[in-house]
Amino acid sequence: MIRTLHEIRRLRRPSAKSFGLRHACAGALPVLFLALVLNSGTLPANAQKTSRPQQSKIDTLDKQRQREISALHEVASDIELSRERRAALENGIATLKKDQATIRTELVQAAKTQKKLTTDISESELRLASLAGRQDELKQSLHARRGVLAEVLAALQRMGRNPPPALLVSPEDALSSVRSAILLGAVVPEVRGQTERLIADLQELSNVRASIDNERGRLLATLEEQAAEEERLTLLLAEKRKLAVSNERKLADEARLSQELAERARSLEDLIATLGQEIDSVRAAQEEARLAAQNRSQESQRQREKARELARNAKPDAGRIAPAFQFASLKSKLELPVAGKARFGFGEDDDTGRPLNGMMVSTTPDAIVTAPADGWVVYSGPFRSYGQLIILNAGDGYHLVLAGMGSTNTDIGQFVVAGEPIGRMTSTKVASATALALASAEPTLYIEFRRNGKPIDPAPWWADNPSGRVRNDS
Repeated sequence: MIRTLHEIRRLRRPSAKSFGLRHACAGALPVLFLALVLNSGTLPANAQKTSRPQQSKIDTLDKQRQREISALHEVASDIELSRERRAALENGIATLKKDQATIRTELVQAAKTQKKLTTDISESELRLASLAGRQDELKQSLHARRGVLAEVLAALQRMGRNPPPALLVSPEDALSSVRSAILLGAVVPEVRGQTERLIADLQELSNVRASIDNERGRLLATLEEQAAEEERLTLLLAEKRKLAVSNERKLADEARLSQELAERARSLEDLIATLGQEIDSVRAAQEEARLAAQNRSQESQRQREKARELARNAKPDAGRIAPAFQFASLKSKLELPVAGKARFGFGEDDDTGRPLNGMMVSTTPDAIVTAPADGWVVYSGPFRSYGQLIILNAGDGYHLVLAGMGSTNTDIGQFVVAGEPIGRMTSTKVASATALALASAEPTLYIEFRRNGKPIDPAPWWADNPSGRVRNDS
């Protein structure tokens, strides 16, 4: 049974356990030939196996999409938290700015109060100086009248010690008494008035001085309080400014974080959308592959029926092109399908001691492979690790097997004529050719002729080359 396309591609990779192309000629190719031409095996059209890698890719993409959706939800939560923190910071900054305005107003008022207190203190100092001058004037007036006052006081003192006699009793003392009376009558009222005025002035001076001292003390205390309050307000304003700057810096950082989160969210959304599109694309490709595999299965079934009919009858359909000559009549007339050197011939032992069922031709990289004879393409495609393989039905029970190509350009059921390009060699040897005992790393084409399902020596069919060696083997 032929492997699926996925398995065939996997089998084409080099393997350390490969026995080489000659092993395939001795074992695998007959099985392939019989399966395609004589038996009723199935072609590689298992849609379920083909879809498994695509389904695995869909599952992987869906898991990745779910992870990205979870990450997007986390980013959305972070964005919401960042938005709340920004709002709190903005409110805090607004409050701080309001506090700053209030503090500035208080500072302005405190400065005004300080100026008013300073002015009041200056005015008190002026009033105090004026009162001090008035005090000096009173002192000078008292000092100027000191003599008169002394006489009055002395007279009063004398009168107190020696009262003046009555005129009727001591008429000799009348003159003295009159003099004293005149003196006292003239001086005492004036002295009494001056004394009363002096007492009033001194009392006023004392009261004003006490008032000024009290006011000065009060103003000084108030001034100290205002200075302390101003200092406190200045420190508070500085602290508010510092806190506002810190909050503005935090707000800027939070805004930058919010922007980064928003960009990440957009990236995640784009990635999720891309993953969704890729999942849809893979699912569409999966469905397309399933339909294509189904169609290939149906078409391959029809092709297998045609191939088995051709193999049994060895005759082309009436409506198709037929070989120009019977294949048996073409001995010594065929050209090698590729230019190169025949390295191993039919029946020669391979490395395992098993006889070769065909022949090996080493050629140049990317060499063109042509059809050796007219025939119908029974099979065209990859086979295990031996590169591309073509089986031609040459009629009369003859089949031609060509293996080791890098690519083919034929379809199953297609009719080709001798010399028509049907493929191209690889750039290097296929993986299984590494086991061959060849001196070079040139690509190698395997050629096998079969009649009625049994391998035959292809050498007699080559023109002027019964041994299978090419004329241009120099």
